[in-house]
Parts: sequence; structure tokens; C-alpha cells
Amino acid sequence: MAAKRVGILTGGGDCPGLNAVIRAVTRKGIDAYGFEVIGVLGGWRGMMECKAIPLDLDAVSGILPKGGTILGTSRTNPFNEENGEAIVIENMGKMNLNALIAIGGDDTIGVAHKLSDAGLNVVGVPKTIDNDLAGTDQTFGFDTAINIVTEAIDRLHTTAESHHRVMVVEVMGRHAGWIAVEAGIAGGADMVLIPEEPFNLNAVCESIKVRHQRGK
Repeated sequence: MAAKRVGILTGGGDCPGLNAVIRAVTRKGIDAYGFEVIGVLGGWRGMMECKAIPLDLDAVSGILPKGGTILGTSRTNPFNEENGEAIVIENMGKMNLNALIAIGGDDTIGVAHKLSDAGLNVVGVPKTIDNDLAGTDQTFGFDTAINIVTEAIDRLHTTAESHHRVMVVEVMGRHAGWIAVEAGIAGGADMVLIPEEPFNLNAVCESIKVRHQRGK
């Protein structure tokens, strides 16, 4: 019986941990299940163009501490392309893939979900620093983002105190305030503004002025 072929791709922005997942999937697939693991290059674009490489133990050796993704990534969404869904389904057959693992954020996982509904064997791995995906408490990449933002806030505290200034720190997250909330609490921010909670800018400014006058 021929070994099952499992594809793996990374989509969207890069973040810490991508290569760790690629390595884990490859090692576990080969050692525990005897799978043949195929790395799809450039995210969903690679599935559209049938671009892939074989992954073995040598291919993933030493990639654990490396940033980015050895497979490359893109923001291609097959459902935004003409006949994109049909092309991906056809190419899964051409590549003899029994299953596909998609690592990414809401857009990448959204594509995986739609393809799963279409009958393909697709597994989504939640990856986003925004932490805005359901079904998991924390997406990987989020913890690293919190640590970096908290460190930045800690450093800004001394500058703000030395120059008697008010510092505004803008963080990533788009429509989700997870990074702002957790980093703000950890870094001792005086005020945290997030998309989920409406706020009045004049009231915010007045509150900051009062705190500043009190020497805080």
C-alpha cells in the first residue's frame, strides 16, 4: 500500500513558530505514520500553481530556531481568483495529496474551512499575532507579540518620565484588541483603547491630562 501524501503550507504574514510547526508535522508524519510529506511553496498560490517540494528529516533539520517560513508565504486567496476553488481541488489530485495542512490566520484558515466543506481533507493550524481566531485560547505568534510590545512599553516608561511626556503606543491587531489589552496590562499602561470598546476621544484626552497633572 502506497504511503499517504500530506501537504503543508504557510499563508499570510510570517510569525515565530512557523518552522517549528513544519518541522513537527514532518517528523511526526514520517516517524509515527510513515507519511510522505510535501511542502507547498508560497501558501495558497503554491496550490494554485502546483509548486511544492518533498520534505524529509534532512530538509527540516536545523530550522527550529529560524524565523519566517522555509516554505515561503503569500496572501493569495483561491476564492478571490477565477475558478480558484476548482483549481486547488484539481491540483490536490495532480499532486496526489491525501490531506493538506494549512498554517495561517483568519484568511488562510477561512480558505481551509471552505475546502473542507467541499469535501477535501484539510486541517487548519491557527497562526496569527492578533489572536482573533475562534476555537483556541491563544494562537501561536501571539505570545511573542505580547512580550515584544511589553518590552517596548517598559522602555518607554523611563523616557516618558524623564521628559515629562505622554507616550502613545499603537500596536497591531486590526479589529481585535488582544495585543493592546494584554501588553497594556503587563506594561502598566495608564489607558488601553481597543476596537471592541467604543470610546470618546475628548474624554480620553481629558483623563490623560488629569493624570499627567497629578504626575502620573
